[in-house]
Amino acid sequence: MSTLEWISQGALLLLMAIAVPFAWRLERQISALRREGAALEAGAAGIARASEAAEAALARLRATAEQAGRSVAERVAVAEPLREDLRFLTERAEQLADRLDGLVRQARPAPEMALEAPAQSASYATASGQSPRSEAERELLRALRGGR
Repeated sequence: MSTLEWISQGALLLLMAIAVPFAWRLERQISALRREGAALEAGAAGIARASEAAEAALARLRATAEQAGRSVAERVAVAEPLREDLRFLTERAEQLADRLDGLVRQARPAPEMALEAPAQSASYATASGQSPRSEAERELLRALRGGR
């Protein structure tokens, strides 16, 4: 072998000695990528399962909302006639209250008797065993009698 061959062989050996550590490092990085690729696939599968579960939950939520809407609509439909009945009864009660008020005004004693009435009603309440009216009740009765 000639010197030139020995030099080229030495240079090739040196380059191979330099390339071997790079190849080992490259092999370790490739195996790490393979491991991470499997983890990445598992993560993607987990995300897919989570999105399927979210879609199912959303569908159940929509169904529940629709059912609640129908239930409310049914209750409103039932309540509407009741509201009309209550309106009628309220109007009727107002008419009867006005009529009763008119009858009470007609039957009310003369103004001189009205001033004596609180004292007489207190003595009557005491005599009949009932508790006498409080001052607030007497004032309220005076105000009601005076306001009409």
